[in-house]
Amino acid sequence: MTELLSGNDLCLLRGDRCLFQRLNFALNCGELLFVEGVNGSGKTSLLRGIAGLLDFESGYITWDGQKILDAYQGFRSDLVWLSHRVGFKGELNLLENLQFESALRSCSMEKTAAVIERLSLAPLTSLPFRYLSAGQQRRVALARMLLANARLWIMDEPFTYLDKAGQALVAELISEHLAGGGLCVAASHQAVDIAAPTQRVTLQ
Repeated sequence: MTELLSGNDLCLLRGDRCLFQRLNFALNCGELLFVEGVNGSGKTSLLRGIAGLLDFESGYITWDGQKILDAYQGFRSDLVWLSHRVGFKGELNLLENLQFESALRSCSMEKTAAVIERLSLAPLTSLPFRYLSAGQQRRVALARMLLANARLWIMDEPFTYLDKAGQALVAELISEHLAGGGLCVAASHQAVDIAAPTQRVTLQ
């Protein structure tokens, strides 16, 4: 069976330093790729390369049997990205930001009320986004992930700015996504306990 997402003989340099080389992985539905390592080890760069946002020195990523550069539009429509910068407009409230996102990609806005309630965002819906705390902004970014019709979640430090309850919720959401047949690539310097088949890549 062809893997849904694979990395093949990946190599990436930063200046004169080799972040990683001969890196391989293969994921199918319901599986998690967990990337761990100290700050500066290349976790974010690997995630950006998997998403097609930077070029590897050598090697390639495939999605559903095709190199992503050969079918980039279809690949991009199948993924949603959680990064350090949440990318919302500060003057809009969280509902307006999510509605704006829905106009850019396929989103299930009919689930918005339930998602907002689950993420404890209901009391904040009328506030401009810039007034939300870092943890609250992170929860809005999680709402975007839940509303997107994307099989692949790419998450860079998904537990950042969240308290213990928020971190447990993220782990629960990832587990549910994988149980429903999705895939997840997550990078973190924190330990994580996800109830799903997991591959680990440790960067030095």
